[in-house]
Amino acid sequence: VQLQASGGGLVQAGGSPRLSCAGSGFLMDYYTIGWFRQAPGKEREGVLCIGKSGVAIYYTDSVKDRFTVSRDSAKNTMYLQMNSLKPEDTAVYYCAAQYHSGDYGCPPKAYVADFGSWGQGTLVTVSS
Repeated sequence: VQLQASGGGLVQAGGSPRLSCAGSGFLMDYYTIGWFRQAPGKEREGVLCIGKSGVAIYYTDSVKDRFTVSRDSAKNTMYLQMNSLKPEDTAVYYCAAQYHSGDYGCPPKAYVADFGSWGQGTLVTVSS
């Protein structure tokens, strides 16, 4: 299981970049996929998660009305669309994957330990 996050960079406040998380060695449609972020000097925090059914759970209230997640099964890729970015969104963004059997969706809270496979992260810097 390998994940490759991309799409980060320097963005002006109010910008709308899209991050990609490409999976290899597994089919993302059958995994729970989480997006996390880690701001400078802070702990990694969960942003949102999407389960096999496609239902997303948001872990960070501040992004609920601004970030959306989608997937392209043909490309085995997840996307994190970020809108109306703020300087406080500056962080390294990570995608992570975890297999669960059955109809399991997402954990109710975001714990790093709940996800066994991680991408390398992509830095998003939001300038004011």
